[in-house]
Amino acid sequence: MSANMPKQFLPLNEEPVLMHTIRAFYNYERGIKIFVALNSEWHFYWQQLCAELQFTIPHILTEGGSNRFESVKNGLTHISNEGLIAIHDGARPLVSKELISKCFSEARIYGNATPAVPVGDSMREINGLDNHAVDRAKFAFIQTPQVFWAEIIKLAYEINYNPAFTDDASVVESQGLAIKLIPGDPRNIKITWPDDLRIAQLLLAEVQNS
Repeated sequence: MSANMPKQFLPLNEEPVLMHTIRAFYNYERGIKIFVALNSEWHFYWQQLCAELQFTIPHILTEGGSNRFESVKNGLTHISNEGLIAIHDGARPLVSKELISKCFSEARIYGNATPAVPVGDSMREINGLDNHAVDRAKFAFIQTPQVFWAEIIKLAYEINYNPAFTDDASVVESQGLAIKLIPGDPRNIKITWPDDLRIAQLLLAEVQNS
């Protein structure tokens, strides 16, 4: 993002991205328990932002790790062994009530649920200096929230970190469990590039005006 702070703190319609993300889950269910994993050096800054912008949605700060795996693992230690746990990217502020609800309902039945959207562009596999076309119908873009029964995800995170763990589904899958994919939402974008913020502003305006 070429920014001097984590992307979840960048402004989106005059609020940090992370505030929009937290609000999406709070609006889905007011009684939901929200845990936010942040590197400790950013805790005070976040608390200042919340005070300045009068952001009062209840949430609990937990210690972020050196990578996603460690952050999630730390966060899980604060959660009981019962119920469903949703793990979501702080930089996906446009997740809808409908998608959150679908993830929870499917995970309740299948033990886990991960949203995925089809690949629209042509794809090629690159191997050193060689490359070749692949069937894009066999691939999908993976989103969050990824939802699991607590005992499943907490047990999965007892193993050691592996660089192949790019999300929570890959951690659970490594324990021999099948991952339930459900239709994702193309609007549920992850803020990764500068243009993503501009796209998010347009999409957020559409939601607020609908």
